Amino acid sequence: MRIGHGYDSHKIKSGNGMILGGVDIKCDYSIEAHSDGDIIVHSLIDALLGAAAYGDLGTFFPSDDDKFKDISSLSLLSTVLDKLRHDNYKINNVDITYVGQVPKLLSYRQKIRKNLSDALQIEIEKISCKATTTDELGFEGNLEGISCHCMVLIDRSDKC
Repeated sequence: MRIGHGYDSHKIKSGNGMILGGVDIKCDYSIEAHSDGDIIVHSLIDALLGAAAYGDLGTFFPSDDDKFKDISSLSLLSTVLDKLRHDNYKINNVDITYVGQVPKLLSYRQKIRKNLSDALQIEIEKISCKATTTDELGFEGNLEGISCHCMVLIDRSDKC
């Protein structure tokens, strides 16, 4: 078994919504990013890459490469999952912690878990999605940005 930790953060600005966990969330903020800025999926990708010792998000999908401009993070995740499957890895579980004052994720958590369950092709019970504010502390609390941590546990099968 191998464990991986992923982290991502982005600035936020006035806007009309953001994508988190593949869910389009209407709110008064948007994410500043090269891709769609989905920090939940970005931290998940980083955790998976780390667990398999493949590198990090920026190594696979550099932010200065125009082919990734405005790309769906779920598409990036699909590429990583193909590599993991090719190398006989399976995902045992995922634990996500979103950090931000906005948007509130309570009403979106189940949909995020379902989206990720579908994308990862694992049971929804293997995916935890939590959210917390910083009680107005730090860059998240000051509405300057949002962040996300993700932990994954993967296993490698010796069978082809």
